[in-house]
Amino acid sequence: MAPVLAAGEPLIRWEWIGRNWDDDIAEALTEHLILSLVPVAIGLAVALPLGIACARWRRLYPPVLAATSVLYAVPAIALFVVLVAFTGLTYATVIIPLAAYTLSVLVPGVVDGLRSVPDHVRQAAEAMGFGPVRRLVQVELPLAVPVVMAGLRVAAVSNISLVSVGSLIGIGGLGELFVTGLKRDFPTPIIVGIALTIALALAADLLLLLLQRLLTPWERTGGRAAAPKEPRRPLVTGGGER
Repeated sequence: MAPVLAAGEPLIRWEWIGRNWDDDIAEALTEHLILSLVPVAIGLAVALPLGIACARWRRLYPPVLAATSVLYAVPAIALFVVLVAFTGLTYATVIIPLAAYTLSVLVPGVVDGLRSVPDHVRQAAEAMGFGPVRRLVQVELPLAVPVVMAGLRVAAVSNISLVSVGSLIGIGGLGELFVTGLKRDFPTPIIVGIALTIALALAADLLLLLLQRLLTPWERTGGRAAAPKEPRRPLVTGGGER
């Protein structure tokens, strides 16, 4: 049941926030950041090569997409409970399922981003002597950044929200404040937890958006990425190369 305020009981007790900020709240906030962002980093590290492989070998993509979609369909709390038997009450119990959820968002983003690169851009790169690896790194991946970053933003915000579910097994970052408030019929921890979760989600989304703008400077001018430049050939004269 939701907490019921007694007569004259304030919705927020600021003195409680002040007393607990340096200990319980700061600890929960730090734990929430770790449990939210580490799965995103792991998911990105796995999704990039996996997405590149799926874009390169198209027959690989359907089974990979099906596997990640099945994982995403499994409720988070069910995976937490199953993993407790193997990993115990550790960060891994929360990080592993959230990394799997991140894959289900990022792998399609990487594949769609690479497939969105126009064919004439690839052909221009090949005509200038770009090998497959150089073309991927210098041409295709930069052009795929907006699509990949869109998936990364969704994954980061989703993870920040889902981490709170881990509080049901004793590992939940800011979710622990929800449990504390419900057990004590005390709304202040619940409100603090909600406010900090929203603040974290907004901050993560803003930082990723700024990172995207740094990685795609051509979008700030409303243009497209510049075509790959042909390496400058040395000028040969009677006196040799210059």
